[in-house]
Amino acid sequence: MDSALIWFRRDLRLADNAALHHCLKSARRVYAAFVFDRAILDELLAEGLTTDRRVDFIHRSLHELDAGLRAHGGALLVRHGIAADEIVRLAGELGVDAVFANHDYEPYATARDTAVASRLAAAGRRLHTFKDQVVFERDEVLTGAGRPFSVFTPYKNAWLKALTPFHLRSYEVDRYLAALAPPPVPAAIPALPALGFAGSDLDELKVPVGVGGGRRLFDEFKARIDEYHETRDYPAVRGPSYLSVHLRFGTVSIRELARFAHERSARSAGAATWLSELVWRDFYQQVLFHFPHVATSSFRPEYDRIRWQPAPELFAAWCEGRTGYPLVDAAMMQINRTGYMHNRLRMVTASFLTKDLGIDWRRGERYFARRLIDFDLAANNGGWQWAASSGCDAQPYFRIFNPVTQSEKFDPDGRFIRRYLPQLANLSAKEIHAPWLLSPQRQREAGCLIGTDYPPPVVDHAEARARTLDRYAVVKQQR
Repeated sequence: MDSALIWFRRDLRLADNAALHHCLKSARRVYAAFVFDRAILDELLAEGLTTDRRVDFIHRSLHELDAGLRAHGGALLVRHGIAADEIVRLAGELGVDAVFANHDYEPYATARDTAVASRLAAAGRRLHTFKDQVVFERDEVLTGAGRPFSVFTPYKNAWLKALTPFHLRSYEVDRYLAALAPPPVPAAIPALPALGFAGSDLDELKVPVGVGGGRRLFDEFKARIDEYHETRDYPAVRGPSYLSVHLRFGTVSIRELARFAHERSARSAGAATWLSELVWRDFYQQVLFHFPHVATSSFRPEYDRIRWQPAPELFAAWCEGRTGYPLVDAAMMQINRTGYMHNRLRMVTASFLTKDLGIDWRRGERYFARRLIDFDLAANNGGWQWAASSGCDAQPYFRIFNPVTQSEKFDPDGRFIRRYLPQLANLSAKEIHAPWLLSPQRQREAGCLIGTDYPPPVVDHAEARARTLDRYAVVKQQR
């Protein structure tokens, strides 16, 4: 074809980009575009979120992407509007024959892409989309009966059995970059204030952005991946890869990460464990695709019979890190201050909200969705439903995390707690996990009076556990 438009979305990189590869191979002239979608951004602004780390991360990463395009004769056209309108309009302005993009599996995105394809077709153009953000998608890994998996372990076994070098190959882009063309219309990236947003604290938090940032994190993680299975659950230890935001916005290639982990997994328990985490990511994406009702309802419908507590004061205490349980509060301080939360702590805080406080998992899911810089609908939803026992591969509803024993096991010295709750800094490693048990004299000695310097527990865990078993009994009765 004569000309085409590559529409960047969750794939903000040039290298190993499936849609870009096919676009460059198919057209003599290729233009590039990104849309700051007002259907998404206006919702943030309506909630007063004028400073958003995700918007800032994207904005900074686009500058790097634009520089890469310009180095090869192209440039990034950036628009601010309703994505479907802007892409159809831009395709008409440029006179392209087709638009190329990578798949996005979220309900809004699939509806948007259906609308774009229809409107482009009405104008004699095509929308071509490709798999890029997962290794296996949609119907590529099914049960023997041809149905989508709803339990992780069998899915993982089928995923590994289906995997071949073909699925992990890199899409060649460099040899075709000569097809990039300077756009015939002005190309500039609008400043954040023009979008309605202010800059964030990414520099202060030292969050690496763009392809360069993702590359630095991956190279650093390679040196410690062999210990991942031993370090990943301890929030005070540098165990995770910290690549989740880069996977979310495609500044790294999932194929490159999975290829490295798979090649090393036979001789490295750490690499094998990390590969499983990447498989979890595919699993939750295919769950969202096949069962879109999970975006608003329980995967297991019987769990929607549970009567949750409104408990506004308890919910506020959870959000603000005032529950009186140090590990829960430190975790909530981490997400509120940094936009990140360690994966083990995501499970602990989600279990506490749903099974200690009796609050609907959807409220916690929405809170995380607004705070996490790496927010991904499929993974966030899957994690919350797992914790609430309403989702795929659910833990039995009677298995309830004890916030004190979780603290003693995964932050044994209290290093993580002290980082975010300095008022507890003078407590010993034994005392810090349940400070309300200390005598008044010991509290005075440590400079931390319960009820003054740090709150008492908002609930008694043993009593809350009994209430949860009663609350979930409706599920057992239905079964």
